[in-house]
Amino acid sequence: MTASDSSSPPRAEAILYLRGEGQLPVGRERIAMLEAVAAHGSITAAAKALGYSYKAVWDGLNAVNNLLPRPALQAQSGGRGGGGAVLTEEGHRLIAAFHRLEERLSEISAGLAREGTGALEDPPLWSFAMKTSARNAFHCKVVGIQRAPVNAEVELQVTDSSRITAVITRHSVDELRLMPGRSVIAMVKSSFVLLARLEEATRLSVRNRLDGTVLERVDGGVNTEIEVDIGGGKTLTAVITRHSADALGLRAGEPVSALFDAGHVILVVD
Repeated sequence: MTASDSSSPPRAEAILYLRGEGQLPVGRERIAMLEAVAAHGSITAAAKALGYSYKAVWDGLNAVNNLLPRPALQAQSGGRGGGGAVLTEEGHRLIAAFHRLEERLSEISAGLAREGTGALEDPPLWSFAMKTSARNAFHCKVVGIQRAPVNAEVELQVTDSSRITAVITRHSVDELRLMPGRSVIAMVKSSFVLLARLEEATRLSVRNRLDGTVLERVDGGVNTEIEVDIGGGKTLTAVITRHSADALGLRAGEPVSALFDAGHVILVVD
């Protein structure tokens, strides 16, 4: 809500975040990224048109894909800095739904402004969008729950061919009302993800393993960020030491296994 001075009428400003069951919000900024790709045909051109870095748009669009049951965008051959990108039917539907709701929300905001700011003090009108430091957030379906005396193992479908397991308390299962078929967001910090060559991964005693292909490598002074295509339009990010990345010979196009402990998976529901 903004106000210019005491003589101006109160004005309500609405900010829309689009979300569905078990999904984190997708806001105007990422919708604009999708629209720019649709208009310009590539992530590089979209980033230039929006005034963002390529990486900012790349990361934003990957986050959108990870948060949807089906990808909104498909990158064509060429990799980072080359090739093109096209919106899927899911992407076009997401943009259209966002603008329909944005138009209706503008009408509601105008009505609130006419009624005065007192209407905004009603608690049911407020909602809170969650922000998290966890780099990886995936839309998943619960496919099974195994209860033990204290903890429970929750099996999650991440893609058509990939599943992961989260270990949480029985109390959390009840509090979150988890059951097979329920949509959830599974979050994993990038620093909790280990990377290994496919032939070495089987020898590591880590519960969750997602095989994929290196999409991108960004080297820092000490650490390296590796982005992995795990299929189904979803990506996973790992931050490992640069020494480890060099020792594994990781570069774009290389097959790799991403591993993380079941206890490092955080589950979020509406």
